[in-house]
Amino acid sequence: MDWPALIVGLVALERLAELIYANRNTNALLRAGAHEIGRSHYPLIVLLHLSWLIAVYAFADKGAPPVWFWIAMFVLLQAARYWILVTLGRYWTTRIIAVPNAPLVAHGPYRFLRHPNYAVVIAEIAVLPLTLGEYAVAIVFSLLNAALLWWRIRVENAALNARR
Repeated sequence: MDWPALIVGLVALERLAELIYANRNTNALLRAGAHEIGRSHYPLIVLLHLSWLIAVYAFADKGAPPVWFWIAMFVLLQAARYWILVTLGRYWTTRIIAVPNAPLVAHGPYRFLRHPNYAVVIAEIAVLPLTLGEYAVAIVFSLLNAALLWWRIRVENAALNARR
């Protein structure tokens, strides 16, 4: 079995479904009067995530079995991601969309963390390569992701501070 193809393929399909959902929400919010903030860094995030998936597949030992512990951790992260999606509902997007006068979400995982989705993304970037024993990919993409998230969280916090 080509475990890397199966694993990366399933994650890619999941991400595609999330992008469709996020784009639907984004378009609805923009039509309702919201506006996008931080548009300049979004293509870098897309590039990082696409490159990450490609690297996970490209550097995988195609004959080695997956590390089931890390598969289980990745599945748990997906449960956390869906909790976030359900909590935010129509407000969940992959972009920073400012919705005037919308209340800040303070329930679900947002009771515990200000940015739970980013915590999940940080863990996913490291855990997915580890499912295939790729420590270098986990480290390199975790560092790249940290730099982008540092930028993005600053932009998003500035947008949210106006509503706090």
